[in-house]
Amino acid sequence: MKSFWKYIVSKQGLFYKSILILTSSLLILYILPFGGKFKYEFQKGRAWQYPDFYSPFDFSIFKTNEELNKDKDEVLKGLKPYLRSNINLRDKVFKNYDIEFYNFFDKENLKFQADSIYRFGVQQLNEIYEFGVLPPNYIHKGNESIFLIQKQTEISININQLFRPEAVFDFLRKKLMNSIYEEYEDSFNDLFFEIITPNITLDNEFFEKQKQQSLQNISRSKGFIASGDFIVAEGELVDDKTYKILDSLRSEFISKQGEQNSFWIIFGYSILIVLTFTLLLLFLYTYRFEIYENNRKLTFIFFNILIVIMGVTAIINYNTDYVFAVPICILPLIIKAFFDARLGLFTHVLTILLLGFIVPNSFEFVFLQITAGIITIQSVEQLYRRANLFISVGQIVLVYIIGYFAFTIIQEGGILKLNLTPLALFILNGLLMLFVQPLIYIYERIFGLVSDVSLLELSDTNSILLKELSDKAPGTFNHSLQVANLAEAVANEIGANTLLVRVGALYHDIGKLKSPSYFSENQTASVSPHNELSPSKSAKIIIDHVIEGIIIAEKYKIPDRIIDFIRTHHGTSLVYYFYKKQQELTPEEIDVDKFKYPGPKPFSKETAILMMADSVEAASKSLKAPNLSDLKSFIDKIIDGKMSENQFNLSDITFSEIETVKKVLYKKLINVYQLRIEYPE
Repeated sequence: MKSFWKYIVSKQGLFYKSILILTSSLLILYILPFGGKFKYEFQKGRAWQYPDFYSPFDFSIFKTNEELNKDKDEVLKGLKPYLRSNINLRDKVFKNYDIEFYNFFDKENLKFQADSIYRFGVQQLNEIYEFGVLPPNYIHKGNESIFLIQKQTEISININQLFRPEAVFDFLRKKLMNSIYEEYEDSFNDLFFEIITPNITLDNEFFEKQKQQSLQNISRSKGFIASGDFIVAEGELVDDKTYKILDSLRSEFISKQGEQNSFWIIFGYSILIVLTFTLLLLFLYTYRFEIYENNRKLTFIFFNILIVIMGVTAIINYNTDYVFAVPICILPLIIKAFFDARLGLFTHVLTILLLGFIVPNSFEFVFLQITAGIITIQSVEQLYRRANLFISVGQIVLVYIIGYFAFTIIQEGGILKLNLTPLALFILNGLLMLFVQPLIYIYERIFGLVSDVSLLELSDTNSILLKELSDKAPGTFNHSLQVANLAEAVANEIGANTLLVRVGALYHDIGKLKSPSYFSENQTASVSPHNELSPSKSAKIIIDHVIEGIIIAEKYKIPDRIIDFIRTHHGTSLVYYFYKKQQELTPEEIDVDKFKYPGPKPFSKETAILMMADSVEAASKSLKAPNLSDLKSFIDKIIDGKMSENQFNLSDITFSEIETVKKVLYKKLINVYQLRIEYPE
């Protein structure tokens, strides 16, 4: 049992990676709108690359979104408003007429005409309320057809058959004109003004129901293809008509496959997703082993892939037309900011391959996104410079537009049918990409990573820690500056991260703050404090500056990426001076491990550069009036010595690059010592 748990602990990294792949794959399977995959790829304007094709089953030809929208507009244009008549209000008007009539007409003066006048008023009210009276604020175009609901009956009438409140009195005046009741016009006006009440209201709820029903009744198809019908010949250009038929067939095929073979479809997608993530791990294992071994960094990469896929999926579920608004190129930007361009591009390509399963026009999508990703990687340098980010985003948007323009020409045979909506989406995509800088800042805080922006902040020599180093250990501070200049020049020459190696050089010796006087560059007196110590104790003080540096760096919250330079700048090399002194005293009783740095060895190109620059710069202080040949031999001896100790066998630096390092250091030290060519006597 004990051995089993020991085995589990020894393989915990592998278990974590397996769980990470499994979890990521399940999440993708859950969020992606998977269906069957149509086995034929086709595009409008391109030749059909397969044998003559016949319909495998019966299916309907679906209308395009444009055609459906046109049908919807026509339906909406033809919809009539729904108005409702309130019978209770109508009856109330007639009741009020009865009550108020003799308040406006004197019964005694009317005498025998009273009943006749009364009936005349009732007759006019019946005409007015045959259909009803509109509210005063109701707006209509006039002479339009509407639906009027009276009780449970729906009738179609002209809107002009309804009365506006102000039109009632015009109607009444015309009726009274040249009639025997004309002298009573004022009384009728006053009475009707008192009792007339609008009884027509707009029935929005009923109108919306009818509208939705009408929209649902719109046919989504415009034709039918029977099983065995000829569709397209081999080599024939896919025109607009053929494209619509093939697109309808593809949709129907995916639907049928999803319903009938859902288990096998999901199983197939699972294999592809796991394979994709496995390829990513293999790449990291082969070319970026330090990331492969770091679960936190690995989780960060997988997390960003999932975020991009979730974003694209959400947009596809909402509206596939907006898929190009998703700033997918943020992914390579972020990966490059924290790691390197090669990994950024590789991750981007794998993510696009996963998204190619679900996006419409997958070839167009994959081509545009990979092209934009390449431009992203090539154009974005020094992301901390705001101008560079704007320029890069502009280039990416331009690539999107050019690519879309080319595809439109191929598919439509010209530019007359160019849709401007995607162009607006590309611009929106670019604007969203500008949020990469605050996103990088958030990631730094969550995952404890370091970007170029943070490196720039750390390179400030007026920071608290570097200021303390300058005050307490001025010699070490000056040494660090010299090493930073040398390492930066070397990194620039061989294509390494110049900003990273410079910052690493500035902080690599901060452990000397613990005992600055025990290091020669800080000693001002002629007597060294090491004279009072044994070689082994002196060696321990020297070796401990690495451990102390890590402790100080963690105290000041220096990122792990910089602490790596502190850990590795001496590797597992020997404190040679004190080792030799101990050899002179006790040649047979030396524990070599006590005189060796704990390591680890440099595991990246940048940390290897720092080791070489640091060793050469420190040892160069011992040179007394060197000439050109002496200086070259000196540099070769120092670096070759490190190579013989296998200090660079974990880093990805090549022999050719090491030779370039020697040349750069040689040129730089020539300037330091102000050496000239030796002329013959």
